[in-house]
Amino acid sequence: MVHLFRTSLGVMALAAAAFGAGGGAQAASGPFLAHQALYDLSLVKSRSNSVNSARGRILYNFTGSSCEGYTSEFRQVSELDSGEGKITLSDLRSNSWEDAAGKSYRFKIETRMNETDAGRVDGSAERDGDHINVKLKLPAPKSFTLDGKIVFPTEQIQHIIAAAKDGKSLLELSVYDGSDDGQKVYNTLTVIGQPIPADRTASPDASTSDEHMKSLKRWPVTVSYFDRDAQQKEGEQTPVYAMAFELYENGVSRQLVLDYNDFVISGAMGKFDAKDSKPCN
Repeated sequence: MVHLFRTSLGVMALAAAAFGAGGGAQAASGPFLAHQALYDLSLVKSRSNSVNSARGRILYNFTGSSCEGYTSEFRQVSELDSGEGKITLSDLRSNSWEDAAGKSYRFKIETRMNETDAGRVDGSAERDGDHINVKLKLPAPKSFTLDGKIVFPTEQIQHIIAAAKDGKSLLELSVYDGSDDGQKVYNTLTVIGQPIPADRTASPDASTSDEHMKSLKRWPVTVSYFDRDAQQKEGEQTPVYAMAFELYENGVSRQLVLDYNDFVISGAMGKFDAKDSKPCN
């Protein structure tokens, strides 16, 4: 179930790290909302009958500002029933910080399965001209460089919102978020649908009834993640995972759908609390 962890980090990046606007010409404009959101997970379908049922929750907390950077705390607990009494319990915790200009990114990620010892990743990445310097403390000390065209999670969302506002329907980006062993880079393809007006509130949830959200439009977005190394070797391939959601112009996401290839899980927003942001001096 390692895909579960990968997709969880993608959800963290896309449903949550959108609030780091403020740097660069491609950054989305407008206020980005600090908030806490709770998503309830359930099984939509199992393509290979490998999963009989699934349940769980994602809790996400975002704080910060464009001058001090943005901190996101994320936890996903999931229980998958594969039949014949085989239950897989996964617990993912992540804490990350990214400055508003996309120059620095720090991350700590802990994954646990069926109460086994946790796998941990701890590291940082600094943009320096045309490359990115990555330093890992865990799972083992290591330093390496990445192409400077690669973006961090907040930058990814900035680009998606900017593209949506420009009326673009496709966006390709390479993304580094520290997931897996801290050395993985994903190629992503984002498909952006037509904007949904603020007054269209099909399938309401905790976000659609919040005063901060009622006047905002949103876009249906699907992001597919591809293994960058495998793609270079094999050419065209299927995504490692994909996610669909509705993305508000202030960065909040609703109606998550997580596609793990073998099975699909939905994430319905069960709770949403907007928070006050400390203004920059």
